[in-house]
Amino acid sequence: MGPLSLIDSWPVNHAAAATVRFDGSIAVHGDATHLFRLASLAKVLSAWAMLVAVEEGSISLETPVGQPGCTMRHLLSHAGGYAFDGVDPIAQPERNRIYSNTGIELAADMVAEATGMPFGDYLNEAILKPLAMAHTQLHGSPAHGIWSTVNDMVRFINEVMHPTLLAASTVQQATTAQFAELAGVVPGIGSFRPCPWGLGVEIHGAKSPHWMGSANSAATFGHFGGAGTLMWIDPVAGVGVVALTDRPFDEWRTEALQLWPEFSNAVVESTRG
Repeated sequence: MGPLSLIDSWPVNHAAAATVRFDGSIAVHGDATHLFRLASLAKVLSAWAMLVAVEEGSISLETPVGQPGCTMRHLLSHAGGYAFDGVDPIAQPERNRIYSNTGIELAADMVAEATGMPFGDYLNEAILKPLAMAHTQLHGSPAHGIWSTVNDMVRFINEVMHPTLLAASTVQQATTAQFAELAGVVPGIGSFRPCPWGLGVEIHGAKSPHWMGSANSAATFGHFGGAGTLMWIDPVAGVGVVALTDRPFDEWRTEALQLWPEFSNAVVESTRG
């Protein structure tokens, strides 16, 4: 059995997963057509649409958004000074890594204003249609309101690995730590100093213990979601993974923080066989 079969032991009703290697090979386990709520994996898809808007010239990463001194770059890297939820800032920009749904929502609102399109429509035109992600839909917040399938997320991971919608230099910037010295908290995981984050994606760095595996390289980037979902791409191991479940993370946090790193380690180790 391959590493993906480990999801069969997870205490959830439904789970599906896939690995994508840089050479294009794909492995799938479970029902890859089952529709799952991505929760915060939505931030990665939403950020990619925003980066398309940057490349199109509708906005810039330095476009001011929100409180004085805050920019799109700050918001996409959780450095804008906004709380987890709430439109009132709780710190000045670039002081701490404060994980914020509000920050992503403010950034999406700016894209909608700049392009003259509701953000859901822009996401569809910029990312979902070009990648044939026909079963992926935004319902509500661009920070946590996207539903998708493993099959569609495989298409997205392939795009990140071999970009066609963004310049490779933009993807490199997105997956490089922004304001790299900032300390902060990964909700549900722990406090880290530093707490590296790219544009829409968390970067593994030296975080330990962590929801990714100890075998993941420091350059690994991705996200996990409160719906019990995870995705990451390890450019050193040459592999990406997505695993979607339908049980909220908080209901099995203790088990997940053991099972997810074991799963991630097994995926990475499988590339060395």
